[in-house]
Amino acid sequence: MLRTALRNVLAHKARLAMTVLAVCLGVAFVCGTLVFADSTAAAHRAAASRNFADTAVAVTARADPTAGPADRREDVLTDALARTLAQLPGVAAVRPSVDGAAVLNAADGSPLRVRPGANLAAAYVPATGGKDGGTAGRDARYPLVEGRAPAGGDEIAVDVGTAAAGRLHLGDRVTLATDGPAMTKRLVGLVTTADTRVTARGTLVLFDRATAQDLFAAPGHYTAIDLSAVPGTAQPELARRVAEVLPAERAEAVTGAALAVQQAAYVGVLTRGYEKTPMVFAGVALFIGSFLVVNTFTMLVTRRSREIALLRAIGASRRQVVRTVLTEALLVGLAASAAGFALGLGVATVLPAVLGGGDTLPHGPLVIGPRPVAAALGVGVGVTVLAAWLPSRRAARVAPVEALRTVQQPPAGRAGLRAGAGLALLLAGAGLLVALAATAEDASEANLRNALLGSGLLVVALVVLAPLLVAPAVCAIGRPTDALGRRLTGGTGITGHLARQNALRDPRRTAATAATLLVSTALVTGLAVVGHSTGQALDRRAAAGLGADYVIGTGSTTAGIDPDAVRRVAGAGGVRTASAVTDSTLFLGGGVREVSGVDPATVGEVMRLHFLGGSVQDLGPGRIALSETVARENGLRTGSRVEARIGPGGEPAPYTVVGVYQDNPTARDALGAGDEVRRHAFRPGSVQRILVRTEGGEVSAAVEGRLRAAVGGNPLLTVRDRAAVVRAAAGTVGDLLTLVNGLLVIGVVIAVLGVANTLAVSVAERTREIGALRALGMDRAGVRRMIRLEAVTVAAFGTGLGLAGGLFCAWAVGALANGAMAGYALELPWGRLALTCLLALLVGALAAAVPAHRAAALSPLEAVAEV
Repeated sequence: MLRTALRNVLAHKARLAMTVLAVCLGVAFVCGTLVFADSTAAAHRAAASRNFADTAVAVTARADPTAGPADRREDVLTDALARTLAQLPGVAAVRPSVDGAAVLNAADGSPLRVRPGANLAAAYVPATGGKDGGTAGRDARYPLVEGRAPAGGDEIAVDVGTAAAGRLHLGDRVTLATDGPAMTKRLVGLVTTADTRVTARGTLVLFDRATAQDLFAAPGHYTAIDLSAVPGTAQPELARRVAEVLPAERAEAVTGAALAVQQAAYVGVLTRGYEKTPMVFAGVALFIGSFLVVNTFTMLVTRRSREIALLRAIGASRRQVVRTVLTEALLVGLAASAAGFALGLGVATVLPAVLGGGDTLPHGPLVIGPRPVAAALGVGVGVTVLAAWLPSRRAARVAPVEALRTVQQPPAGRAGLRAGAGLALLLAGAGLLVALAATAEDASEANLRNALLGSGLLVVALVVLAPLLVAPAVCAIGRPTDALGRRLTGGTGITGHLARQNALRDPRRTAATAATLLVSTALVTGLAVVGHSTGQALDRRAAAGLGADYVIGTGSTTAGIDPDAVRRVAGAGGVRTASAVTDSTLFLGGGVREVSGVDPATVGEVMRLHFLGGSVQDLGPGRIALSETVARENGLRTGSRVEARIGPGGEPAPYTVVGVYQDNPTARDALGAGDEVRRHAFRPGSVQRILVRTEGGEVSAAVEGRLRAAVGGNPLLTVRDRAAVVRAAAGTVGDLLTLVNGLLVIGVVIAVLGVANTLAVSVAERTREIGALRALGMDRAGVRRMIRLEAVTVAAFGTGLGLAGGLFCAWAVGALANGAMAGYALELPWGRLALTCLLALLVGALAAAVPAHRAAALSPLEAVAEV
């Protein structure tokens, strides 16, 4: 029986190739998505993580809440302390550092790789030899590969990745900024670094020690001192020794292990969405891949009923027949799993380049963990063996003579059992989704899990019920099929009639062919609707209340725009109005709100404010306006008096509410007079946004160029038109939506290949039937048209079911999105849905191309004679 299994595997090479292809595609889809998910999550973790592998203890300054802005950075982290720490027992090396953040422009003047937490700046601190463990005159953390280290305030060095991305060369004048006006410095050196925040498409700028201390600490001071330990010295023990020589109220020592744990918790929260979203698609990939494998192998084993009957006729027992088929499935599964795993690695390699669009996604190596390997074996071997086991047991139970007589008949099904199981799944999935839509108030993790479970049950129910729905659905689209056949042939439309009858004759085969397209269409439809609705809500939130054509901003309340830049922007060509806005915090009613300091004379031109009471013109010292939500939560209205405090350095004072306006993301929670808010801002006297109204509302590259020139090309400042503001407001949600759309491409591709492969198997099953048609006079063109029309009919059937399921799931999941995002409303992307339907029909037509050509090429006599 083992020899029989091996011979069966190799005897039908075309059948073997189709089976291996089906399994390979399923494995590739699952493994590629899993590897991409792991690699993307690891890259995001690297982009936000510092490596503490060589840090036994880190010494940092404690914040002094009583220190003023001028001396807040004065601390005890000096060269004297570094020398003291170097003499402690167990200390192998001392590495003082001055770290901060700096953003620089590329050679073309555009900001380079701007990403929170990934634009690092540091001091190049040459080692002095001796116990610090370095080479004298070199900083071991940043090995030089070209040029020299920065030696003055006018010089910088950057890492080689930053230089390559920005097309920067030694000797270039580079524009950069830390937290204030732009600076221009000469590039004198290129270095390498092992810091994963930089290697994951971040940037690194190195200054000489004195310049870095002026920018990020204070003259003669550091931001941290890292210690490495002599082998055999425990980190807690070294931290205890260090703490003994530190002034406890001004500095602290933390072990590298503790820092790594703290960082892991922070990075885990930061990257949670990037880890979980691809995992959802990995589950979907497993779902689609499993259906593809099960459908293909079920059809193949069913087609081999005659072979199995012959084995039974010559004495093989039922158990031997089942073992033979399972052995074949195991061999095919192992070979296809290896090929699919390799193909999946290729998919995971290509996806970041397709989705990243340059520097959108951080860079990192492929991460191949145990999950992709387990998934490859689970789908490639486990699902394949299971797919073979069920039909092989059914075929082995048939008596040899009966099997030989009914080899060309569709297998008998249990319609009652299928209907009962399908209805139970349908009620469970739809009931769960309806309950969520009626009761869910937010997008909590539990609600999301229930939504995914309900959606999965609903789609499975549609797949189970599909054979029972084939007859009414295909009959409903029979007239269009006949009409299309008549148009193609100019005759009676017999090809359309035959195509419809072929689909009706074996509902299980038709449902199996449409299953992959059904699942993919449901997925594409559901996510397209949710994504479109989410995008529209984000657009409305971002653009609501914005009357300006451009927004120039820092993106942070702790950074400010040069006051001279405000005047330069107002005087730039094509600018009609430039209104400065200072952003700060408002401590009101026990909570912290965002307050915008505006100029009442010009704010009406750049903000669309709708006041329910009062007016923006009434703003002034001691007078504020509140958004509708803030006023309601604090029980305030126009004319109310309230105790509040603006900014971190302000004092509580009485304020009069002079107006209440509809919630407005541009105005934020509260409005105050610009002069008053600027006095108490994080950076007193600073401006965080400039809202610009252009002449005639012009938005062009020339206007943007003039505005960027007016702010000195400062890379810290963003110059965005309304559309760019909307994109930026999407933030992580926008990145995840991009990720969703990219992963959907894989689903569409797998659907195309799945339908083509299953249809090819279906055509191979009907070799004798096609030969009979050819013998009765149907020409090759007629055979091709019949196969194509059948494919379009099956595609329309699968698309219709998938569209209905996807829309229902999107409606139910919309309740969760509405609780998580204000202003969310279900909006159908009619154009995208229409395109999905057209593409699905096109998929059916294209998938039939090769099978139709193969069927038309059959010789009538050979086809009729085939056993």
